[in-house]
Amino acid sequence: MRDFPTYVGMVMSIDLETVKKIASLARITLSDEEADPLKGELNNILAWVEQLSEVDTDGVPAMTSAVETSLFQRPDEVADGGYAERVLANAPSAEFGYFAVPKVIE
Repeated sequence: MRDFPTYVGMVMSIDLETVKKIASLARITLSDEEADPLKGELNNILAWVEQLSEVDTDGVPAMTSAVETSLFQRPDEVADGGYAERVLANAPSAEFGYFAVPKVIE
């Protein structure tokens, strides 16, 4: 049976055992003295997240940026680029309009 953090009222509370489990999952070795302050910090973070969940966001549109922008959208057309010679100029070896590579399998 798995142990899950307990809830105190509506705010989740993390105990020392849970802090050590999280540290173990993160491959971090913590002593009891190091884990105890983290317990308080994690509980403060969870309380802050719980406070955020109380904010009424109904009617607020989702946003991907704090600054409203619009991106240029090119037409979705299939094209070969039109400059195969320039691309092949970068190749160490080219034959018949394609990159030429050494034979790998006999």
